[in-house]
Order: sequence, then structure tokens, then C-alpha cells
Amino acid sequence: MVTKQDTRPRPKAGPAEPDRPQRRKAAAAYPYAFYLPAGIVYVVIFLIPTVMAFYFSLTRWTLFDSTFVGLENFADFFAEQNLSIGFRNTLVYAVLTSGLKVVLGMLLGVLLTSRLRLRGFLRSVVFFPVLVSTVAVGITFSVLLKPDTGLVDRALALVGVSGHDWLGDATTALLSVALVDVWKGVGLATVIYIAGILSIPPDYYQAVEVDGGTAWHRFRHVTLPLSRPATYSVIILSFIGGLRSFDLIWTMTRGGPGFTSDVIASIIYKQYQAGFYGLSTAGNVMLFLVVSAIVIPLSWFLGRREIA
Repeated sequence: MVTKQDTRPRPKAGPAEPDRPQRRKAAAAYPYAFYLPAGIVYVVIFLIPTVMAFYFSLTRWTLFDSTFVGLENFADFFAEQNLSIGFRNTLVYAVLTSGLKVVLGMLLGVLLTSRLRLRGFLRSVVFFPVLVSTVAVGITFSVLLKPDTGLVDRALALVGVSGHDWLGDATTALLSVALVDVWKGVGLATVIYIAGILSIPPDYYQAVEVDGGTAWHRFRHVTLPLSRPATYSVIILSFIGGLRSFDLIWTMTRGGPGFTSDVIASIIYKQYQAGFYGLSTAGNVMLFLVVSAIVIPLSWFLGRREIA
């Protein structure tokens, strides 16, 4: 049986295609070169100091020498009489400030993405405290909250409310500092929420309007669930900041009155002032571990809910 020969033109053979691994390597070589500067900075600025901190937490050290003492510094740190107060105040401060920043940041974000004529100006006003030095804010509010002579007590006196020693009373000192922290940091939370709300497609809002929904329905069924990534970011950032907070508390109360507004960071700083460098380094390591132990599971939990 004779078959007909295929006379159709065949495509010309081109150059041999390189192997897939070689192509992948060639494509990845260019981006990896950009990772190198960031990797060097990360190793020098973060990784090496962290390893050194873990080592020096096991020693009694000064600027010129060190003596290895093992876990003795950690035992002394946990024996600190004010440590339980510092842990409690740190958690209360972090939960209070991060919670208020989430609530107020969302409300301000919704307000400043609405059809306000002065919304651009108001955004600048809300964000301005973020740009001010924390120490300057602490000094300013220390003056404003002075008993009798401070502007806050004078304003309250005009409406018939007696003055109060806000920073000198053990029951209000930590709360007063926390509210100042919220005033300073809510601008950043608001900016994150504004970005999250503006990224929501307007079709969702139009669908709610077509169904006859009110402003509450738009917020409840569109803004609130779709701004969850912004909420996740605000919670993590503000909670980490609250757990590590030191400068504002030290500027306004120095941990007082007594030790009632001490947090872990201020206790560590007092040990540095007293010359117990190894002990305070152990405290810093413990603070690092505590923040990691709280934030990593929280980040995993919130990230899981965000995906769900």
C-alpha cells in the first residue's frame, strides 16, 4: 500500500531552547541582587545585635569586660518586686491604646472619606500629632495636666468640675498617659483606614443603595467587613507599640506615682540607670520574647480570620 507523501512546508528549526532550570536561574538572578543590600542591613542592624543581646543577657558586663553568669540575670529579673505591676500595666496599656486606636481610627476614617468639604484639611489635622516628637508631646501634656494650674483643670473649672491631679493619682496616671498615646497615634490608624476604605470598589456601595440600604447598612455590610485588612494592620502595629511603650510614660510620670504606672520598659530603664547592665539586658530579652509570644499568635489568628 502506497501512502501519499506530506508535502506541506515545515517550520524551520530555531535555536535550541534552554533548559527550564537555567531559564529560572537566569530570571531569578536579577531580583536576588536587590535583596542583598536589605539582607546586609537586616543582618547588621537586627540579627547581630539580637544575638549579642542574648549572649550579654547571660553575663555581668560593663563597657570594658564581662563575666558569664548563666541564667542568674533572668532569675534576678523575675525576682524584681515591681515586675508583676509592670507586666500588668504593660498589658492594660497595650490593650487600651490599641482598642481605642482601632475604634477611633475606623470612625475617623469613615468620616474623612465621606463628602466633607474640609476633609483634606481635617485629614492633616488628625495626622499632625503623629509627626510631633513623643518627648515633646509628653512634656506638653505634663504641663496641661498639672493640678489647678493646668489648662485641663482650668477648663473643667469653667463648667463647675473640680480639678484633679491626673498624673499624681495612682488611679488615673496610667489612664491619662494612655489617652495621650491614643491622641498622638490615632492619626496613623486613621490613614490606614482611609487607604483601606478608598480601596473598596464603589460597586458594593451602589448595590446597597439600589437595595434601599441606609448609611448604617453601608457601614455594617460593606465598610466593616471589607476594611478587615486595615483593622488587622492597626491592631498589630498599635499592640506592638503599646507593649514596647516607654518614652511617653517616662516623660510624663517616670513610672510614678511610686511604681503604679511602671511598665516593663521603664523597669528595664531603671536597671540601666542603676548600672545593672546584664540584668537590664536580660529584661530586654524577656521583653522581646514576651512581645513575640503575644504578637505572633495574634498575627496568625487575625491573618487566618482575614483569609476566611
